[in-house]
Amino acid sequence: MNLEELDREYVLGSYARNYTNFVRGEGARLYDEDGNEYIDFAAGIAVNSVGHAHPRLSRAICEQASKIIHVSNLQLIEPQAKLAARIVETSGYDMRCFFANSGAEANEAALKIARKYGEKSFERKRYKVITLKHSFHGRTITTVKATGQASMHKDDFSPYPDGFTYVESVDAVYEAIDDETVAVMIELVQGEGGVQPFERDEIKELCNFLKSRELLLIVDEVQTGVYRTGEFLASQLYEIEPDIITLAKGLGGGVPIGVAMTRLKDIFEPGDHGSTFGGNYLSTTAALSVMDILQREQESGALAERIEYFSSYLERVSLSMPEYFDSAVGLGLMRGLRAKSAEIQSAVVKKAFDERLIILKAGRNTVRFLPPLTIDREEMDEGFKRFEKALSTL
Repeated sequence: MNLEELDREYVLGSYARNYTNFVRGEGARLYDEDGNEYIDFAAGIAVNSVGHAHPRLSRAICEQASKIIHVSNLQLIEPQAKLAARIVETSGYDMRCFFANSGAEANEAALKIARKYGEKSFERKRYKVITLKHSFHGRTITTVKATGQASMHKDDFSPYPDGFTYVESVDAVYEAIDDETVAVMIELVQGEGGVQPFERDEIKELCNFLKSRELLLIVDEVQTGVYRTGEFLASQLYEIEPDIITLAKGLGGGVPIGVAMTRLKDIFEPGDHGSTFGGNYLSTTAALSVMDILQREQESGALAERIEYFSSYLERVSLSMPEYFDSAVGLGLMRGLRAKSAEIQSAVVKKAFDERLIILKAGRNTVRFLPPLTIDREEMDEGFKRFEKALSTL
């Protein structure tokens, strides 16, 4: 059997796979088994934040793997403690961290924190969480139910846990709060929901309102976090102080890791929650290396220059091709072009891949761009060149 046949025979069919076999990467470039070069404007869906085979990250992983990869969380894990301190200090928030392996797991932890808070902090238990339509919070039974997309709530996997309310907009949150509501969970930029940012003022107003009612604000930064929007956290960009923040995707540079950080520093007791693999030596060492790399990129101004260059290009495309696109959307290097139709969106993504450029789909007919945060000018220019060629064939 060839690789495609092996995959089809032995791997569950959860993905509509493209069967290109990538064997090597460098920076924002990928190479398939035939030696063809691709420009990667997707970064493994915002995961490869420092690109492919970054020498510093690769070295850190190899050095750690030669010492210890894993011990249980019943022991002290040195890089875990150092990473927690680094995350909290970089955020500027007074919080503690729980480590998991993915964004969905981080969001599960956030929901458990909220539920325990709702049990312990009020005369009558509060457990309901309000989320927004077009949101995406994961694919476990609970986080898929937290996701505000009816298409994700398939009867095949029901019954789902109750306690979630969906609203169309931030303005609609206020009326949806009742005496069982404990938290509001939002993405500041809805990634899967169309790379759609919320207005800063409405988020600040919501944050202040929730604090006045002693309700929690959970900010899902699984995709926006770790410098994707230009700041370490989008929450910093919005000038708010959430009660719980979740991170994953770009933190490990490709090594699985998730984090739930919270100002409720003593909410969990031993046995309340756990993770066998979460925060192990390998993942936290990788994340410390990623933090080092990206903090320097941000402090030097290089990241801001990339954001400006990349976003300006997409704005020009949107304005010059109104027959295909309505607008450019997004923040930082989390960008999109809102296509006129799903057919145009699909055609753009396919034709781009034919030109060996990797881009993505998102909701609301959005063509999504999530390049590595370390992408250089030459890689951007080559990717834009291929994108223009793809558009010329529409």
